[in-house]
Amino acid sequence: MIEMEVCANSVTSAIEAQLGGAKRVELCASLTEGGTTPSYSEIVMAKKMLDIEVFPIIRPRGGDFLYSALEFELMKEDVRMCKSLNCEGISTGILSREGKVDLTRCAELFELAHPMKVTFHRAFDMTADLEEALEDIISLGAVRILTSGGKSSALEGAAVLSKLIAKADGRISIMPGAGVNLRNIAEIIALTGAKEFHASARLPVSSEMTYRNEELNMGADTDEYSTTLTDAGLVKKLLELANSAE
Repeated sequence: MIEMEVCANSVTSAIEAQLGGAKRVELCASLTEGGTTPSYSEIVMAKKMLDIEVFPIIRPRGGDFLYSALEFELMKEDVRMCKSLNCEGISTGILSREGKVDLTRCAELFELAHPMKVTFHRAFDMTADLEEALEDIISLGAVRILTSGGKSSALEGAAVLSKLIAKADGRISIMPGAGVNLRNIAEIIALTGAKEFHASARLPVSSEMTYRNEELNMGADTDEYSTTLTDAGLVKKLLELANSAE
């Protein structure tokens, strides 16, 4: 059976992921930035309310994956927090200036995380040499790599993903993610042979506010009176399509 990891932007989304049949959630904040570390309360409530695996992302900010000394200390504190809350794993990744996996810092995080499992997230796609990065991540002991094959979407990177899966040869799971939806999931699975995939499976949700101040917004140029949340029905349909394509 093909398994699904849901990129959940809240505990509400995580609950929907579980209802839809997801294997685990990558719990995140700020999906518009590609995901950053969720709050302590989000992780606490996710662990209280879910039976499936919870992998918080350990990423102190958006942008690149080259972190300052202070940011690295923040990441280590977040790993300790996740470990204290009995999370099943974390999703993280650190790169060097040259676009290589930062073996020294990653090894420290991985050791600190043990016995939690570690997914190396899409920092992998920003490396200068994907095959070299693959071997480095395997040597670190990660259980999977979340990747689009170095492209903007998993469908665009399908040929690369297929090669990575073949090169990994069962030593690590290669999990396609980025732009995965109902229109392309069957094709992605058929082209890559992946055994698990990653998607947010979100739908828009309108605010229940009756009073609305349309004169401003509180941040980015977005609709202040709507959001997006994972939908259990969409998760279920994605899994059905993925498994029909296997």
